[in-house]
Amino acid sequence: MNLFDTTQLALQRAVAGAGMRQATLAGNIANANTPGYQRRDVDFHKTLSAAMDAGSSAVERVGFSPQTVRGGTMRADGNSVDIDTESAAMASNALEYEALVSVSRGRIDVLESAIGSR
Repeated sequence: MNLFDTTQLALQRAVAGAGMRQATLAGNIANANTPGYQRRDVDFHKTLSAAMDAGSSAVERVGFSPQTVRGGTMRADGNSVDIDTESAAMASNALEYEALVSVSRGRIDVLESAIGSR
């Protein structure tokens, strides 16, 4: 029997995915002036959604990885990073990360209260 339900497991994996996405976006910004650098991103929403459709065991095992984004605007030096786009994506992702952590923490607080450890 698992202590956490599928929702809690999905929240934990989403937090991990949002964290990986934040690091990837930061890497894009760090490489904004690197000739030939291709923008990368982590689509943890789609990956996690597919795992949730497959069941709780798939949610526990789901992993995320940065992927090169094709088809973006390319500069003359071959770099596809736009600082404004990356900054906006980082801000949006940071808000989502904070919301995921808050909801996850609230669920854990309820569980701790129910077992009498608070």
